[in-house]
Amino acid sequence: MALFILILLLLAAMAGVLGAVLKATLVIVLSLVLTVVLLAWIGAWYAKRRMRAFQRDFQIRVDQSRRRGEAYDIGHQQPPGPPAGQLGNGR
Repeated sequence: MALFILILLLLAAMAGVLGAVLKATLVIVLSLVLTVVLLAWIGAWYAKRRMRAFQRDFQIRVDQSRRRGEAYDIGHQQPPGPPAGQLGNGR
């Protein structure tokens, strides 16, 4: 592969268009690098955004579960049973 590129560069140099070939190659390579960097930056930003939304939703669910556990629910309590017994004879 490197030999093929070297031959192409030598042919371009002999034809007198080496400068144009190098400029076009530089534009293509820099465009690809910029595209990869931009896509990586957008991907990282989106992943961070989704992670923060997940953490926020998770914290809301944890808080709701904790509040439900601490709340008094009068409607679902069992009715009190009979007295356990007398402590004295009432005199």
